[in-house]
Amino acid sequence: MRTVLLYARSPEWGAAIARAEEFLASANFRPLKSEGRTLAGFLDVPGAGPAFIKRVDVPSWSRGLWLRIRGSRAARSIAGAAMLRARGLAHPEPLAAMDVYRAGAIRASYLLSTPLLRADSLSRFALGPGGVKGRDVRRRKRISDEVAAQVRRLHESGVYTRDLQETNIMVEDDGAGGFKVFFIDLEDFRIAANVPWRRRLMNLVHLDRSIGRFLCRAARLDFLYAYLGRRPGPAEARRIVAEILAMRDQIARRKRRSPAAAKHAPTPEYRETSDGALDP
Repeated sequence: MRTVLLYARSPEWGAAIARAEEFLASANFRPLKSEGRTLAGFLDVPGAGPAFIKRVDVPSWSRGLWLRIRGSRAARSIAGAAMLRARGLAHPEPLAAMDVYRAGAIRASYLLSTPLLRADSLSRFALGPGGVKGRDVRRRKRISDEVAAQVRRLHESGVYTRDLQETNIMVEDDGAGGFKVFFIDLEDFRIAANVPWRRRLMNLVHLDRSIGRFLCRAARLDFLYAYLGRRPGPAEARRIVAEILAMRDQIARRKRRSPAAAKHAPTPEYRETSDGALDP
């Protein structure tokens, strides 16, 4: 087994990630996710401070060889963080990253990053304990508008992500009556000189499929208008929604062909009213 340190903000964090397995087995680790090949949670590192740690195991030797070319999860997370940082978009900052090699192939990746201790995933933040906060429609709309603005800002800055689920967006109160939006799962971000509409649409559809679990169709349509920065006329709105529905159908067909890849159930569609407006 050979370890390769990809990044360390300081010598202390470099030493910490070298002891990642020791820390993961210690009482200092509080797991938040343990499923499939991923283990992640909060960690208190003696002498360094709090961190979020994520380990992703590689399923096969051949896949590990491919990742040497494509880049490991940890390496792509470092690159994704640099993209967002350069554009002033909020995200957890990497503290250290490391790959583990066996027989010449990457078999595991580790990432230490700043913990978002005051933030929560979009749905949990919007709904609150027992769904109580979700009853505040004005608050929920303000959160939705801020998330839409940040997604638009992401695209306008020349960046998109391959996995814009609501669980990959975290939100916290900014202390001034507003909200701060963080993008996480940094390995899925990509740069494009000009993010094309189809890429933008794919991000919006993936997000729509996941937020449909806690937002009604009217709120989801309102999110779309907030992303566009305007309320389009009936003809343009019909065209955009038709494109969204077509892409939703395409994704749903692909998910049906690969049930193991399905993460979210389809949500109700938009419909057109007799006066040409869009009724969610």
